[in-house]
This record gives sequence, C-alpha cells and structure tokens, in this order.
Amino acid sequence: MSKNIVLFSGQGSQYAGMAKDFYDNYECAKAVFAAADEALGYKLEDIMFAEDPAELNKTIHSQPAIMACSLCAFEVLKEKGVKFEGAAGHSLGEYAAMAASGMLSCSDAFKLIKIRAQAMQTAAENSEGSMYAVIGPEPSEIEAACEKTEGYVVPVNYNSPVQTVIAGEESACAAACELIKQTSTAKRVKCVKLNVASAFHSEIMRPAAEEFLAKSEGFEFAKPNMKFYSNVLGAELTDFSNMRDLLAKHIVSPVRFTDELAAIRAEGFDKFIECGPGKVLTGLVKKTFKDAAALNCENCETADKAAE
Repeated sequence: MSKNIVLFSGQGSQYAGMAKDFYDNYECAKAVFAAADEALGYKLEDIMFAEDPAELNKTIHSQPAIMACSLCAFEVLKEKGVKFEGAAGHSLGEYAAMAASGMLSCSDAFKLIKIRAQAMQTAAENSEGSMYAVIGPEPSEIEAACEKTEGYVVPVNYNSPVQTVIAGEESACAAACELIKQTSTAKRVKCVKLNVASAFHSEIMRPAAEEFLAKSEGFEFAKPNMKFYSNVLGAELTDFSNMRDLLAKHIVSPVRFTDELAAIRAEGFDKFIECGPGKVLTGLVKKTFKDAAALNCENCETADKAAE
C-alpha cells in the first residue's frame, strides 16, 4: 500500500484562473476562499479569476493565492478519501503544509501569509536583487563559484541534484553564472534568470524577516497530525515550540528541498502528490527518484487522477 505525502507549491507557479474549477464544483473549496477573504480583508477570488494577471503576480497577492489553490486541492482530495501521512512545502508552500497538517487553522494560515507577503513585498520594493536557476552543475560547484564572486550572491534553493537557485545582487548573480559556466565539470550548464521581485531566501530579505517576527505575535501552533518536513532543516521538524522564529529564519535561509526529499523517501513515502498550481515539485521528485510515483493536483481532472 502506498505511503502518501502531500507537497505544496511555491511562488512563481501562479496563473490566472487557478482553482476556479474547484471553486465552481466543491463547497470545501468555497470554504477555503471564505476563510481567505475574511483573513485578508478582500475577495481573493476577484484577483485569482481575473483575466489580467497583473495584480495576481504581485508578491502580496500571489502568496495567498497560491496557498488558496493549494488548500482547495488538498481539501478536494480529502473529500475523495485520499489520506496523507506527511506534509511538506516549497518556500511559501510550508504555510499550506502547516494548515493541512493541523498546525495552524486555515484562517490563521492566511493571516500569517498576509503578514509574510506584505513584508516581502515591502522588502523587495526597497531593494535590488535577482535570482537565477542554475541547471546542470552539482551544488558544491555552485557554492564554490558564489564564494569566489565579488559582491553578494548565495545558493538559496537546493531543488534537485542538478538544479540550484542562486540569489543576491544582480551584478554578482550574473558574474557567478559566468564563473559557473567556465569552471563547472557538468556537460551542460544553463542559467535562467527568474521572474521574481527580489532575492528571496537571502539576507536581502532580512528586513522582511524582522517585520514578520514583529507582526506575528499571538499565533498559536499545534502539534501536526502527520509528519512535517522543514525547508530550513532539510529534514523532519519535531520541535514546534518556537515556530515564529523558525518562520522568520525561513525568509532568509536556503530552501533545502533536496535534503528534504531524501529524508521523506528514507521514511518510506513512495507517492508524492503536489497540491497547487503547476507541476514544479512533481518534476523535481521525478528527477530525484526514478521509482517514486509523483503527480500534481490543481483542478478537477487532476484531482480525479490523483484519487484513483
């Protein structure tokens, strides 16, 4: 029998109209939006279902929107009888994982993601930073190149054995990419600049981490009802006594997703279901584990396939 874990999508995967299929067909999805609208103070569906994605692509809106789509997918799968023994997310996906695992109420998860998104939006507007996906080289080669590059640039997303995202000052990121191309032993090296507002998960986001910590007092975190995996640790999280500090650290720390996946696999999970827009995490799982089942759930059709 399969051992299921739910994965939740990260920023950049949003698209206009996501989750509308769920909203139109499931009351549990409408309930997610009701909780979101009350917590956020505006109708999230008006932004998500608009034809023009300009507002949706702003960090302040994309983060709660992706979480809404992710939690709609999760609730629909639960309604279809799918059971999960573990939860994990990529970057902002950890907030959906906290709600799905019972660590936070749906309402509190949206309130916290609002604080996070606003803090990161402000920090991005007051800074200049970039992110590049580097495909091909091993992480150690990328780390070495960043250390040798003048200016601030660091690895921030360890997505797979052959995909690492770097972030920092634009000139330093570009220079690091050139150095990686010159020094890597990989047969093929590709560097892709990401369409993001700033250098997320780096020290450039320190003001956002400080703002988040200051504004997140009073939230209560319960012990999750399933195994929970952390980006910061790259492993299962078992100490939930100081989640606010961990989530603030999360904003400026690398996403150790490769280590996280290895820890999940070591626990015997063999079916990975990504809830949320797109298939980014599904693709990373397939590239990392050739023998694991991985699929995504973002609309009614994919929900039916995931529940089979």
